[in-house]
Amino acid sequence: MTHEFKKIVENYIKTREKGLKSVLATVVKLDGSSYRRPGVRMLISEDGQMTGAVSGGCVEKEVLRQAQSVFSDSVPKMMTYDGRYRLGCEGILYILLEPFSVDDNFITAFKSNLKSRAPFTIKSYFALSENNTASMGSVIQFKNDSILPFSARFAPKIDPKKEVFEQEMSPAFKLIIIGAEHDAVQLCITAAQLGWEVTIVSSPKDPKTIVNFPGAEEILNVIPEELPTSKIDEETAIILMNHNYALDLKFLTFLKDTLPAYIGLLGPSRRREKLLNEFMEYCPEVSFDFFDRVHGPSGLNIGAETPQEIAVSIVSEILATIRKQDPIALKDKSGAIHT
Repeated sequence: MTHEFKKIVENYIKTREKGLKSVLATVVKLDGSSYRRPGVRMLISEDGQMTGAVSGGCVEKEVLRQAQSVFSDSVPKMMTYDGRYRLGCEGILYILLEPFSVDDNFITAFKSNLKSRAPFTIKSYFALSENNTASMGSVIQFKNDSILPFSARFAPKIDPKKEVFEQEMSPAFKLIIIGAEHDAVQLCITAAQLGWEVTIVSSPKDPKTIVNFPGAEEILNVIPEELPTSKIDEETAIILMNHNYALDLKFLTFLKDTLPAYIGLLGPSRRREKLLNEFMEYCPEVSFDFFDRVHGPSGLNIGAETPQEIAVSIVSEILATIRKQDPIALKDKSGAIHT
């Protein structure tokens, strides 16, 4: 959800530049089932524009309507939305509506935290009442323990009558695509649509630019030894798709001391076996933990043929891996869809 909050902050900055107010809607509690879970947010600007969503689309109009009082008096409020007779989710949403008017210190600290790939925490203080209550609101806490409110008018107070929704936010998920052919473009587009931060690594002999890869955060035209690895963490996936065996082997060798969540290899099984056998000759002391993260051929068996379909197959396997899921059809799953 970090990428959703990042988008909210980005669009808030644009709204502020227009001189418009913003209201943030946060689902802080749920009774029953719903399309989205507690912790989802939506930013409403004074001109009616919305960033994000708190449901599949059925609740948003009511949120927009109830947000008007917050625009008028800048006082937070709680709203409930009972979907049992209107939606197919059979749940009651409790939504905190509050002014969102963060200052430059907040924005600078947030951007710095994203860049350092550190986790952060959001706490929302609320009461299960639809009465306007000035003491409700949210704060963000960064790794240095600095706590900044979503509105300059709000300072959290210890109140036994208040409930607190606390959400730990991981760094934005990152995908490093090593390779810059047409199939890499399609994978970049698909991953970016999921909100992942995409880095493209291409050869300095054939340098690429952001224009070549819609949705990419950065382009690195580097040789294997120049690839920065300090920010490769458990929220990172790497795909080797150079279409050059020797180059893939060099990059894999250079990555031997990293532990990303996922390393994908393109090509048939025999290519993977040859690649890993030669890799072991160069790096005989590599950890088993590293090998456990290598997936090849990369992707789930969904019958993918085109570059676009292959991209879906790859991101699906990455999602299943990081969410620790064994992919099955939902019709075959017993119990709730969401854990």
